[in-house]
Formats: sequence, C-alpha cells, structure tokens
Amino acid sequence: MILGGDIGGTKVLLGLAENGVLTAQRRYASADFLNFTDLLAAFFTDTQTSPSLVHRGCLALAGPIADDGGSAKLTNLPWTIDREELSRRFGLPTLRLVNDFTAAALGAVTAGSAQQVTLQAGQPLPDAPRLVVGAGTGLGMAIVLPRVSPQNQGWLIVPSEGGHAAFAPADEEQLRLWQFLHARHGRVIWEHVVSGPGLTAIHECMNGATLSAEDIALRALATANNTAHRSLELFLTAYGAFAGDMALACLARGGVFLAGGIAAKLLPLLPHSRFLAAFNAKAEHAAIAANMPIHVVIDPALGLNGALRIACQNDF
Repeated sequence: MILGGDIGGTKVLLGLAENGVLTAQRRYASADFLNFTDLLAAFFTDTQTSPSLVHRGCLALAGPIADDGGSAKLTNLPWTIDREELSRRFGLPTLRLVNDFTAAALGAVTAGSAQQVTLQAGQPLPDAPRLVVGAGTGLGMAIVLPRVSPQNQGWLIVPSEGGHAAFAPADEEQLRLWQFLHARHGRVIWEHVVSGPGLTAIHECMNGATLSAEDIALRALATANNTAHRSLELFLTAYGAFAGDMALACLARGGVFLAGGIAAKLLPLLPHSRFLAAFNAKAEHAAIAANMPIHVVIDPALGLNGALRIACQNDF
C-alpha cells in the first residue's frame, strides 16, 4: 500500500493506492488540526487503515524541504513535518518529502488525456524536456526530463524558481504595469504579474480598483466587454509570454503543461485570448515555439497523484 499527500496551507488531500489504483482518498481543512500528526491519525481512522500496511509514501508540501530531506516547514501554517517522527509515531517506513510543485509537475506530465485540454498541438518529441508552469497564489515552474534505465522508465523533476526571474515588459501597456509594480516592490518579477495577486495588481493599475482575482475572473467570464476582461487579457498575454520564454530556455519540445488552478478556471477564455500569440511571438525562433505542444491540466487531484507516482518510482 502506498501513501500519498498534497499538503497546503488551506487544504490537505491524502490518499492510499494499491497496485497503482487509488483505493481511498480524503480531503481535510488544514485549519481544523493543530499539527499534521493529528491529521494523519484522523486519516488512518477515517479510512479504517492500519499504518502497518503502508509500504512506502510521499508527502508533497507547500514549503521548503530541509537539505537532508528529513523535514519541512509549511509556508502558511505553523506546522513542521518530520518524517522520522512520523515513522516512530505510526510505525511507517520512511516517507519521502518533496515540494508541492514537484509532485504537481509529475502529475501534470503523466495525466491522462481526459485530464488535459490541448491549446496547441505542436509537434512533440517524446524524449525532449517538458515544462510545467503553474500560476496560482504564486508562480511555480519545473522542468521534467524523461529518463530510461534498465529497470524502469521514469521522470527526473528539476525544480525551478523561474517565477522569480525579472519581468520584461513587451509594450507600453506592460511598461506602465512595470512602473506601477516597481513603485511597490522595487525589483519586479514575473510572479508579481502572473499569479492571483498579480491579476489583482493588474486590475488596480489599469482601473484604479482593487478586486480579488476570483472576482475579476468571474466578471471577465460573464462578459467580454468590461474592465475585468481587459485586465484578464493583459494577464493572459503576460502568462503566454512567460511560458514561451521559459519553454525556449529549456527547449520544451516534449510539451508545456499549465498546471495551476488559474488556467483551469479560465479555460473558456484561453483559446481565444492573446495567450498563444504571446507564447509564439519569439521572432526568429517563432517556429520552434509553435512546434511545442501546450496542454492545460484539469486534474483536481494533481498534487496527490504526483506524490503517489513519486512514491512508486523504483529509485525511491
């Protein structure tokens, strides 16, 4: 039996799998528990599972992992998760701790066709790198490399802080946005633009009104002729430019996967927005960008499925 977890500041998704099949899954509100140990105990009780049946596991956490891989502190919760402590408390084998976007990246590139919507078919190369980009509360990014060994075919996840690269305005409208953000932050990074808070900042810059990203999206989805829709167009243009630049940086001919919650929610608008034009606007390298497949991943359990796959890898 394999234990997997996607642990964030708001919610925790835990699951058990046997022979590659998910057999139990539970969602918990993080705020309902003082620590992760109590939450995991509740999970075993709710699923009527003995921890002794767990063979291996992986927990994906929204926070930095210690250099030795043995513990992690969540960014938005007063929780520290120590794998040796969990092993002693529940009699579990040593669990693997990974960053949440590492699991999301693996979940994205292994998601089935029913969990993907293709924006650009491209001409994929099976052995080429994949790029996973996720705009949500922040801007996550990872490069995924296929690897084949005599024992198995698997994936190598290369974490990245690409969202903290400097934002490069491409026209006068984006330059005004850069100036607005520079006055607020000093150094302006892509995450200041391509994220939920970034969408709020874009709308404030363009319209002088502060709205949540969710409100802006709902208003934009309701009609194509309002200030929210124009803010969202700038957001999606920047998103496409960033994804295209990062895809060129790693030559992601295996495919580009949009894995954050924002892309899935804006799916009705994406195909007709300026996202693809900005992605492919790469001057003499436009043909390379156009050959890169682009998929939106809509799997709501992306992080959990990625964690379970990491736990199943033979090189665990």
